[in-house]
Amino acid sequence: MSSLPIGDYALLSDRHSAALVSSDGSIDWLCMPRFDSPSIFASILDDNAGHWSIRPAGEFRVRREYVEGSMVLRTLFHTGGGTLELRDALILGDAQDPHRLGEHAPHMLARTVTCTRGSVSAELLFRPRPEYGLVAPVLTAVDGGITAAGGASRLTLSSTVPLEVGGGAARAQFDLHAGESAYFALQHAALGAPVPPVRPGAAVRAAVDDTTTGWQDWSAQHQAYQGRARDLVHHSGRVLQALSYQPTGAIVAAVTTSLPEQVGGARNWDYRYSWVRDASMTMQALWVAACPDEAHEFFDFMATAAACSYTNRPLQIMFGIGGEHDLSERTLPHLSGWRGSKPVRVGNGAWTQPQLDTYGELLDAAAQLRDQVGSLDSPTRNFLVGLADAAAARWRQPDNGIWEVRGEPRHFVHSKVMCWVALDRAVALADWLHADGHVEAWTAAAQEIRDAVLTQGWNEALGSFTQSFGASNLDATALLLPIVGFLPPDDPRVLSTIDAVRERLTDARGLVHRYHTAAGVDGLEGQEGTFLLCTFWLAQALALAGRTDEGAEVFERAVGYVNDVGLLAEEIDSATGEQLGNFPQAFSHIGLVNAAWALHQAEHVGTFH
Repeated sequence: MSSLPIGDYALLSDRHSAALVSSDGSIDWLCMPRFDSPSIFASILDDNAGHWSIRPAGEFRVRREYVEGSMVLRTLFHTGGGTLELRDALILGDAQDPHRLGEHAPHMLARTVTCTRGSVSAELLFRPRPEYGLVAPVLTAVDGGITAAGGASRLTLSSTVPLEVGGGAARAQFDLHAGESAYFALQHAALGAPVPPVRPGAAVRAAVDDTTTGWQDWSAQHQAYQGRARDLVHHSGRVLQALSYQPTGAIVAAVTTSLPEQVGGARNWDYRYSWVRDASMTMQALWVAACPDEAHEFFDFMATAAACSYTNRPLQIMFGIGGEHDLSERTLPHLSGWRGSKPVRVGNGAWTQPQLDTYGELLDAAAQLRDQVGSLDSPTRNFLVGLADAAAARWRQPDNGIWEVRGEPRHFVHSKVMCWVALDRAVALADWLHADGHVEAWTAAAQEIRDAVLTQGWNEALGSFTQSFGASNLDATALLLPIVGFLPPDDPRVLSTIDAVRERLTDARGLVHRYHTAAGVDGLEGQEGTFLLCTFWLAQALALAGRTDEGAEVFERAVGYVNDVGLLAEEIDSATGEQLGNFPQAFSHIGLVNAAWALHQAEHVGTFH
């Protein structure tokens, strides 16, 4: 079974698909041609599910980084005899317009190896196992590389060094001296499409250079933030761009499936989809760390994918990156899972859950875009009006909440608050939505929700808002009350709730849990780590409350868990400090950006905008 720490990996993306590269030069996860396609390499989930490694043949030390302003990875292997530089990239293709980054991606993973000092003996092992390890393709040597056929994929591996084929793998050992290079490229095509051609070394090198320039041009034109944690915020902006699916503007929650929330546990989910619940926070982060164009694309995707969902049933909470609605979940019993964490799942059964917070997420996202969008077309106006009407009609119903609990639906406080957000934003947008006739009903429903939350969601004995109406357990979503504007940041109940979360939901490392799993609310066995997003919420809430020094301390504590190339998973193991959960996690990077912005505003402006 795979045992490398989750934080050992780096991300590659062409805005269509993604790969994870270990610090010792092994690509242990690759899906093509989409983020949610079956994997070609998946040894992060099972040693027998395929990988592609390039590394020195003997002992070495490693240092790695992304090439400045890009998502092209540079790994330096230092050996006793020399230094080897490995550059890895998912090729973007023609990138004339930075706003269309990755539009013409050729579905090619390129790797260039250069000896920069002395001489180094290197080794390569290429072992593709498509369809999550089920297929052992037939490898055939061709001039300049090999082809692989089997299942639904056709692969071509170009190589400037000779490859030996046998046992379902290709191998090579080669020596490089200072100034010498070797070039490799893996291309994917569907069964029935032409076999991808072998690429000469010069073309591979040029493709990597062009991809580096493409990312750097995007960064130069999109990233102007100059506040706290500038480099991390800019990098998080690139990560969010890397997690976006270029053809539609969707943003995946993460590029992996089934990396667990507890080592050996069963809380293993497929995150290669786009969640409505992320909409508002994602929009805020894109405005800070990227630019309004990306925010607009993401909103357009959400509005289009969800456009028919509110009429006869609750708004669907998540969609495939192409706008698909059916995300039926299944398990892959032949995979052992990361460190034995089973089951491995593809698809996500939460797509059928009712989650009332989604209405507020979309209407808040729309409110953020009003100045940029101008007028709305009639279908979009009707859709947003329908969401507000649905929030007014459904807010009294129990649901599964933002955390997608698989236990009994409850009256989650956060869900009610986000229904209030939906109505509050709809009232503010009524003229834009041509919906003045709805304002009276929306205002009345918003007041009912507000009264219910303040009476049934507040626990005087705890001095805190709770997870659900009448409950005595806490939930980190209570930190969002000032962030979404439900109560002023300095309201005594908000300040008391912040203190209660710090006292009762924070571990010994000072990181925040979503909630305590021992209460059994989520209907699942086992435990989970602390949630990085929730820790960033705490920093943001403290900043809004004027407790800037405390917020900065929490923020610095959380960003201390980024790995060596600036990436964050979903959670942190309280016992070991290791990253847990799917990786890299959009929510964590969104939380980082929004908390940094809140602290910057509090420190330099005095108010949050």
